[in-house]
Amino acid sequence: MKKLSVLLLVFCMMLSAAVGVVHAEKIDDPLAGPAIDENTVVICTADETPSLTTAGHNAVAGDYVNHLTHNGLARLNMDLNPEPDLAESWEVEEDENGEETIWIFTLREGLKFCDGSDLKAEDVVASLLYAKEQPDAANYTQSFDTVEAIDDLQVKITTPGPSAALLYDLAHHCCFINPKKLIDEGADLNEQVVGAGPYKFVKWNRGESIEFTANEHYWDTERAPKIENVIWRIIKEGSSRTLAMQAGEVDFIIELDSASVDILEGNPNIVISIEPSVSHNWLCINNEKEPFDDINVRKAINCSINKQDVIDVALDGYGEIARGQTPEGMLGFSDKGMEEYDLDKAMEYMEAWGGDPASIELDIICSNDMKRRAAEVIQMNLADVGINATISSMDLATYLSKTADGDFTGFIGGYTSNEMMSFLKGVFLSDSIGAANKTRTNNPELDELIRESMRTVDQDEREKILIQASELLNELCPEIPLFQDNYLKALKANLDGFECTVGGTFWVQDWSWK
Repeated sequence: MKKLSVLLLVFCMMLSAAVGVVHAEKIDDPLAGPAIDENTVVICTADETPSLTTAGHNAVAGDYVNHLTHNGLARLNMDLNPEPDLAESWEVEEDENGEETIWIFTLREGLKFCDGSDLKAEDVVASLLYAKEQPDAANYTQSFDTVEAIDDLQVKITTPGPSAALLYDLAHHCCFINPKKLIDEGADLNEQVVGAGPYKFVKWNRGESIEFTANEHYWDTERAPKIENVIWRIIKEGSSRTLAMQAGEVDFIIELDSASVDILEGNPNIVISIEPSVSHNWLCINNEKEPFDDINVRKAINCSINKQDVIDVALDGYGEIARGQTPEGMLGFSDKGMEEYDLDKAMEYMEAWGGDPASIELDIICSNDMKRRAAEVIQMNLADVGINATISSMDLATYLSKTADGDFTGFIGGYTSNEMMSFLKGVFLSDSIGAANKTRTNNPELDELIRESMRTVDQDEREKILIQASELLNELCPEIPLFQDNYLKALKANLDGFECTVGGTFWVQDWSWK
């Protein structure tokens, strides 16, 4: 069984290494299924996006489709560094009083939305101000105060002093650009999906598939789609995704079930991609509900769970133990103060709490079969300290709604980000309660460290602040870190051009059939 070490993960992040795939040539094989339609690629995923809007969700499943249909002022490249996208350049200057920083973004000339209408500075202003009003976008709009159009091609954005976070935020799907006209009209952006991305939305067959076709107005002619049509199929069960790949019904699996790796590795027409990630996964505990508001209970649960067993059962070993409250491999990670699996220590924390473990009502919500396997291991582990946990399953949209509202005691979840500031803002900043801060952590000292990191442009100084935040979180233990999984993906061997960052982003418009 293949496993990648955490050292490799850190190495990949530090060197910003691109992740590549070695392809095999197409060979006639009954397992390969029917012939490929050279104008179409079928992408298979476990989780259906809760929304096609850009600012109305904060789900990885939605981020994938947003990258098909929309763009932002900036984007993150393979090295996870911001680079120009709809904006061809930007300039930064301090105001006269030194209280804020002024950013001037210059748009590319001739930009159009997929409906053929012009994309101008007023659309950028409307989109960013609209995003600031959306609860799910709160993590990515706090870095800027005001947005205004100078002319059709220039946008002025002010930030409260220097900002290390703005460009990363503008590259996030929540800040992607929609037409001002639709926003002003109060249009349902989940139905009128109009962006400036490489593909345009065609049809959503809920629960089954989403269809896209190439955007003939896409501005980046060098990276225009090489495959005309994209079908996004939703197949929740892991073995069913594998069977669909074997039958030739799908060309690419985003979340290959770990139990299927050995099955598909023997097929010369299919390539397995196993790469490290900075995706941080945990048992989320609602810190506002008793007795989980007691640090002793949270630490007892943490010490009760054998994370390696969770990885072996839920991921078939394709992952690494999460050794802290923040992702290992990101700037500012620290494992100082984070305790490991230790039943004796767990019992000490239970005694310090002083309550009856059998009185604890912990229901673990899961949205897919991998999470349920993880929950089953946790359920058995917690029984060792007298906690009788239950498990509930629900679809992703319901799961996201209930957990954002705080209507839970526990759930298996995770968060994928490209850098530590965005991770901390989303997962632990008190302003994000009701959005991605689902532990409902509210700690003023932590809030100030997160905000200070966002103001600190010097990377060495920012790292020191981020380490302080990581170590404070390890002490508070607001969640129960489980693992950082490997990205397991499967693709047809004659599908060329696939690359994936350690943050999980890939670009369908770069793919082609050999």
